[in-house]
Amino acid sequence: MSQVAARLGKPHGIRGEVTVEVRTDDPDARFVPGAVFETDPDIGELTLERARWHRDRLLLTFAQISDRTRAEEVRNTLLLVDAADDEDEDDAWTVDELVGLEVHLEAGGLVGEVADLTVGMVQDLLHVRTVDGREVLIPFVEEIVPEVDLETGRVLLTPPPGLIEDGEDA
Repeated sequence: MSQVAARLGKPHGIRGEVTVEVRTDDPDARFVPGAVFETDPDIGELTLERARWHRDRLLLTFAQISDRTRAEEVRNTLLLVDAADDEDEDDAWTVDELVGLEVHLEAGGLVGEVADLTVGMVQDLLHVRTVDGREVLIPFVEEIVPEVDLETGRVLLTPPPGLIEDGEDA
């Protein structure tokens, strides 16, 4: 079974380098020169030649993408990896697994549901759509998100005061 490691974004420069939306917990370990990725839609395998951070954005160069025109053509392509490669990470979840989970306060009360996940260099952020329709960004750290239970479809929060403001149950 495959899982999404990243989505190719817009070209960066004229030599085929692309921005990516990272969807893996450890991009520095996943995106190393020589790594080979399956693609969706299938445009053939992509072999990574170079990875570098520019500000807070990861930039990748692939052997099969040599110029800006080709980089634009493959925009929004998903990079896939074998899910078995990540089975040793007990506390790792994919965006697809998290989106749609109900978010509850550990003390009780529904906050809303997970709408998205932003993978960061230092920490990830859960995007939570509250019951009153707002979007709140929650640092995805154990102190604030002590439990993710895929079987019950729930995420528990222990937010510090002020993190979730004026929510119905917060």
